[in-house]
Amino acid sequence: MQRFSRRAFIAGGVAVATGSAGCLSGGEDQSETPELGEIAATSTPSGDGRLPSPVAGDPDADVTVAVYEDYACPHCATYSLDVFPQLASEYLEPGTVRYEFHDFPIPVDEAVSWQAANAARAVQAVAGPQAYFEYSEALFGDQSNLGPNRYAALAEEFDIDGETVRQAATEERYSETVSADKQGGQDRGVSGTPTVLVDGSPVEWQEIAYGPVREAIEDARSA
Repeated sequence: MQRFSRRAFIAGGVAVATGSAGCLSGGEDQSETPELGEIAATSTPSGDGRLPSPVAGDPDADVTVAVYEDYACPHCATYSLDVFPQLASEYLEPGTVRYEFHDFPIPVDEAVSWQAANAARAVQAVAGPQAYFEYSEALFGDQSNLGPNRYAALAEEFDIDGETVRQAATEERYSETVSADKQGGQDRGVSGTPTVLVDGSPVEWQEIAYGPVREAIEDARSA
């Protein structure tokens, strides 16, 4: 497996959500984010066609966690930087659950929501799911600065050709993949971000925190 590291992230705003979503359809503090560890295999079909959803943990695990996010959503940044690293450490690195990332551009920002998703998919196509998850964290960590130049610069930090990622973002080269992911979420009743489904059931929370996600996973494991 390839291992990528990320130094420091700029945290998104404080998020308070009701139900399973923070951003619905229709402050910058420097913080250290834990490394994710080796949470995903590296093989992914490359090319410009439709890509599979990035999967971490054990692809054959009995419990599946599916998460829908928008890269421009500040609540998703809170989830990604505060909750996901804990989940990765407890469940993904040891391979206890199957974890699926799904794009769901509401869009919070017409350009960023789609272009950032396409940039991340370009990283997936070039370097696989492990790199995808690390790059995804980098996008959320630098959410207030996202744009074509930043997509390229972040890719270079992961030893991935920045121009390839920039072009994929601006041309929305993987829009078919991203659109299909969003449609799949809508078919499952997703209407906002972040939405976390554990074995198909949404995590209910009053604020975005690790506790409700962990509780839902443990309930599913003991069912």
